Amino acid sequence: MDLLHSPLHDRHLALGAKLAEFGGWSMPLEYPGVAQETAGGVLAEHAAVRDAVGLFDVSHLGKVTVKGSGAVDFVNACLTNDLRRIGPGQAQYTLCCDEDGGTVDDLIAYVRSEFDVLLVPNAANTAAVVERLQAAAPAGMEVTNRHRELAVLALQGPSSDDVLQALGVAVDHAYMSFEEGTVPVSGTPAAPLDTPAGVDAIVCRTGYTGERGYELVVRSEDAIAVWDAVMAAGEAFGIRPCGLGARDTLRTEMGYPLHGHELSPEISPVMARAAWAVGWDKESFWGKESLQAQREAKESSLLRGIAAKGRGIPRPGMTVRTVGPDGEPGDIVGEVTSGTFSPTLRQGIGLALLERSVRFGDDVVVDVRRRSEPFRVVKPPFVDNTTG
Repeated sequence: MDLLHSPLHDRHLALGAKLAEFGGWSMPLEYPGVAQETAGGVLAEHAAVRDAVGLFDVSHLGKVTVKGSGAVDFVNACLTNDLRRIGPGQAQYTLCCDEDGGTVDDLIAYVRSEFDVLLVPNAANTAAVVERLQAAAPAGMEVTNRHRELAVLALQGPSSDDVLQALGVAVDHAYMSFEEGTVPVSGTPAAPLDTPAGVDAIVCRTGYTGERGYELVVRSEDAIAVWDAVMAAGEAFGIRPCGLGARDTLRTEMGYPLHGHELSPEISPVMARAAWAVGWDKESFWGKESLQAQREAKESSLLRGIAAKGRGIPRPGMTVRTVGPDGEPGDIVGEVTSGTFSPTLRQGIGLALLERSVRFGDDVVVDVRRRSEPFRVVKPPFVDNTTG
């Protein structure tokens, strides 16, 4: 299968990025150091986001517009969260479920007006989300897949405000809100020197790292100019290009779910502890009856965090067991869904789907490469959240 390329693909090649497949796209996993003067790779990029600022290309994410009279109410009747809790200029985390309560995808909904909603699903699931919405759309409602038309750049880290201010972009709007304006790009390699006001952009106070940050949604043809402008403005603040490897370690430290791991057609929002993103009092949404029944039954496994007590590093698919009376591995109680070495904590951490009998604070063991490694069950996030 031929992989899709981001509008920023040439920039990634020029920077020497290591590329990998993500949802059918060839995307940067990590970047090397600069002329051997500084270390590169996931650990350096992770640290840059936690301590300074990093810039990610996340253009593989889907972009879907829903337009027409009653667009907000239509989306609200399909997806789990209650869009009536927010208004124009605000964003909301929500989920698309099937009739059995399984998770087709998790996504962000941006309400531009009563007649215009922008949805950002995961790359691999965009077509499925679009198909479901189009099949349910009433006459006059336009559901458009704009996956290739728009690019998304994520500027994340405590210095992200400083970078945008240096660039001349307004900052300091509330978390999970957005503003539409322009990004000045005059003088960058991809823009003419006489570019007057810059390029159109939606500047969103959203992100997937747990740090304060912004996501810039721009036309694909403007992506290179915006990337260059942000990198130039961020040079004084130690900006680094960051790949999806660091994005994964950052989101795991926050306990944020990744579809295909913590959420899937077999893992519902109830099981993934994402029931907070369900508008239970709404009249309807896809999968409501099944999710209500699962919530009331209180029988399904639940997602929890696990932190290594030793040197073990968990990986997806590894078995989790109780600790028997003799200290030996006991019964199987679940499976690791995501696991990594935490660059911040310097220990192995993970997310695991565990039986309800397992409680926070319990000790468990994980089968790591034929060894039984000790872990403690904890409540994510593993590190402080500074998004606000």
